[in-house]
Amino acid sequence: MMMYNNLEILNKFDFILNDQQIEKEVQIILRDKMQENNNADILSFLYSCIDLTSLNTDDSKESIWQLTSKVNDFEHTYPGLSNVAAICVFPNFVSTVKESLTTNVNIAAVAGGFPSSQTFMEVKIAEVSLALLDGAQEIDIVCNLGYLLDDEIEELYTEISEIKEICRNATLKVIVESGLLQSASLIKKASIISMLSGADFIKTSTGKVYPGATPEAVYVMCQAIKEYHTLCGVQTGIKVSGGIKTTTDAIKYYTLVKELLGDIWLTPEYFRIGASSLADCILQEID
Repeated sequence: MMMYNNLEILNKFDFILNDQQIEKEVQIILRDKMQENNNADILSFLYSCIDLTSLNTDDSKESIWQLTSKVNDFEHTYPGLSNVAAICVFPNFVSTVKESLTTNVNIAAVAGGFPSSQTFMEVKIAEVSLALLDGAQEIDIVCNLGYLLDDEIEELYTEISEIKEICRNATLKVIVESGLLQSASLIKKASIISMLSGADFIKTSTGKVYPGATPEAVYVMCQAIKEYHTLCGVQTGIKVSGGIKTTTDAIKYYTLVKELLGDIWLTPEYFRIGASSLADCILQEID
């Protein structure tokens, strides 16, 4: 009955969107508001929102240990600045991060058949469970877009809901792979279904096969979060990832979140950036 009630809410959302109009509105926001956010205080805040990520084929215990050591040393190297929000790795490296981490930074793991979500549900559950058992506090999964594109909404809802149930108090981020969906209507639909299914964050991209984040996709996702918050009273976070390498990119997405969702979303609890090289770029600019 709960599933039926939740999916009935879908009828309350408008999924007929104009991609060209959204592009124009994004351009106006960035033209009028972006420059005022280009300062050291905003850059320092953005650093604290980073999920410092290593998802490479050649990742090893040694390389992940070095990444964690860099995070451990941050407070001594940059006193007065807040550290990154989380370290994000493949699930088999969660135990390495936990063993080496000495500072108050969360451990995030991609799981559930990342980056395609194409595997058995039993495998997804096992992978998420093992990552949590090893110490992950945040789980990033990919929305099963095969279900979405075939309009098998109940199956998609059930899959995400079951994974959320396993996560319990751990944070669940659901990746809608906006670069594959492309159209505003599909991005919004994937976002709303993910939130109805229990996602604590919705996330743009895996950054692997398809194009990463775009301002237009983030605009649509922010609007979906706003509507969902108004209708259901639930504040869902947004994670921007895929190709965010410069401070200009980061400020661009900060500006959209600020203008569309407001200051209550401007905290690492509700705003994240998945990145690797961005962290060093921000520190260089602050210096």
